[in-house]
Amino acid sequence: MLPRDRAGTFEPQIVPKHERRLSGFDEAVSSLYAKGMTTGDIAAHLEEVYDTTISRDLVSTVTEKVTKDLPTGALMNTSRTG
Repeated sequence: MLPRDRAGTFEPQIVPKHERRLSGFDEAVSSLYAKGMTTGDIAAHLEEVYDTTISRDLVSTVTEKVTKDLPTGALMNTSRTG
């Protein structure tokens, strides 16, 4: 049985209160997407890094949120060099 925090003094160390994702998560997803990785590739990579299940839907949600604010054609040059 877990103790209750009736006073509300518990401060989470990994994901802050009222947040749903780790800080930097959206940036990591958008960076990998901009490099040309598919949502499936990104989900698999992040599962390895964070050792947890991350859905392709979550990755799609993050990329849609980020790309809707970008100017048209900003992600058009995603070819890899080297």
